[in-house]
Amino acid sequence: MRAMNDKILEWAVKIQSIAQAGLTYGHDSYDRERYEQLRHIAAEMVVERADIPVDTVKDLFCNESGYQTPKIDTRAAIFQGGKILLVHENNGTWALPGGWCDVDQSVVSNTLKEVSEETGLTAEAEQLIAVQDWRRHNVQNYVYGILKIFVECRVIGGKFEDNIETTEIRYFGKEELPDKLAVEKTTKEQILMCFQAHEAEHWKVIVD
Repeated sequence: MRAMNDKILEWAVKIQSIAQAGLTYGHDSYDRERYEQLRHIAAEMVVERADIPVDTVKDLFCNESGYQTPKIDTRAAIFQGGKILLVHENNGTWALPGGWCDVDQSVVSNTLKEVSEETGLTAEAEQLIAVQDWRRHNVQNYVYGILKIFVECRVIGGKFEDNIETTEIRYFGKEELPDKLAVEKTTKEQILMCFQAHEAEHWKVIVD
C-alpha cells in the first residue's frame, strides 16, 4: 500500500464516502445507479494505487451500508520500571497491544480486552493519552478513516499466555525500542508520545 499522502487514494476514499451516503439516503433509482457506479470507480482507483486484488477491495470498500464513519482502533500504553510494554506479533513486528473496537465495547473496555487477549495480563485504565487520525500519523492507508485512541493502563495481574495473535511480550526503554515496529499500528513517535504522557505531572490529551 502506498504512503498516506497519496492524493489518488484520498480522493477514492472521499468518492466512496459520497457514494455510500447517496445509497443510504437517496431514493431515486437512477441516482442510486449512479452512486453504485461511483462506488465501483472508487474501488478501481484503489486497485490502481495499491497492491490489493480488486475483489478484496470491493469486499472491504463496497459492502458497508449506512453513513460512513471512521473505524476506531484502541491501543494500551503499559509501563513498568520506566519501560513500555510491546507485543511481538506473528509477522515479527512489535506494537502496543490493541486492535479494532468491537461494536459492543466502549473505548476503555475494548482496550482492556485487547490487553487481556494479546498479553494475558489484567489491567485497568488510568488516563487518556491521545486521539489521532491514522492517516496523519501512520505509514499505510486503509480505504476508510481510522481514529486511533491511546490509553495509559496499569497491570493488576496475570501473565503472558500463548495466543493466536502474539508470540511474546517485552518491556522497552526509550532508547531500546525495536527497529521492526508495526508502523501501521504503532509508530516510534506514538510510543514516545506515550512515554511523555506517563512522565508528565499533568498531561494534556492530544487530539490530532
